[in-house]
Amino acid sequence: MDTTSQTAQHVRLSDALGAGDASVRLRAALAAGSEPDPRFLETLVERCAVEEDPFVRDMLTWALTRLPPETVLSRLRRELGSRRAQARSQALHTLSKIGDGRAWAWITRDLLHDADDEVARTAWRAAVALVPEGEERGLADDLAHQLGRGDRSLQRSLSRALVALGDVSGPALARAGADDDPAVAAHARATELLLRDPEGAGC
Repeated sequence: MDTTSQTAQHVRLSDALGAGDASVRLRAALAAGSEPDPRFLETLVERCAVEEDPFVRDMLTWALTRLPPETVLSRLRRELGSRRAQARSQALHTLSKIGDGRAWAWITRDLLHDADDEVARTAWRAAVALVPEGEERGLADDLAHQLGRGDRSLQRSLSRALVALGDVSGPALARAGADDDPAVAAHARATELLLRDPEGAGC
């Protein structure tokens, strides 16, 4: 394919990813993943930051996972510092799907405690997916400082992250269960129940 054809293909993809019809955007993201090309990296990442449809976002993430990790990782790392919350959360989600352990160090305490609930939620999931052996207890301690935060849905997400870490979460949950803040204590106790019985109702 000559340079002119490559440029035309890139323009068509960019236009399709910005189309008003979500089904057109979905097909464009599918096409980008079906024929992965590093030249599409910037366009895909930029679209992740603004895409409103969750199905299209998932397809964009899939398309990014189809590119060589060496091509994608550094670009996603830059997104973690974006002022746009969706850019941060989608980058975290994509890093968790790529599953490259190098990204663990990029999931900072600031991201785990991000003021935006969706960014924090995604950071918890990504951290659990990428945490290296021996770091689980420290992560559990950090996550436990978020107990009592947010609505029921957010609290469930945090409980699931702590449960996914396994028994190492136990000491942090026990301490939080005695917290003076009743919301923190109640969330910790509910998470302890879920840790003992992951199939139960939990919190």
